[in-house]
Amino acid sequence: MHAFDTNVLVDAANRDSPWHDQCLSFLSKQREGPHAWFSTWPIVYEFLRVTTHARVLQKPFTAGRAWEFISATLLASPGFSMLTPSARHAEVAHDIIAEHPHLRGNVFHHAHTAILMREHGVKTIVTRDADFHRFKFLEVVDPADV
Repeated sequence: MHAFDTNVLVDAANRDSPWHDQCLSFLSKQREGPHAWFSTWPIVYEFLRVTTHARVLQKPFTAGRAWEFISATLLASPGFSMLTPSARHAEVAHDIIAEHPHLRGNVFHHAHTAILMREHGVKTIVTRDADFHRFKFLEVVDPADV
């Protein structure tokens, strides 16, 4: 079971990315495989923010094109599910924040993903972001290194 982070989705969607081929290939294999895979709504909205932003992409997507990628690639995949907070969310958040007392600022976006992953027993994050290495209970997979 893998969770996919924003940057991998952006690189898979963006043909101008130097990691496009690796990320798209990794994502396609996941979609075609028998295993469950995941993301989160905050990651989806971050994808929408990044891919439609003219200061981030040279050729930004329209909102419709960005949503179509999410719809066709994630939501239409039979093995895909969104990780959402459960009744244990506050307890798991407390534990992870206690385990990582030096969390600050933007890293809380990653912490939220890590919390959701622990809640649902998902141990592998597919990402190009090194910040996830701070969460020792996660296995970090970078498609560019596979």
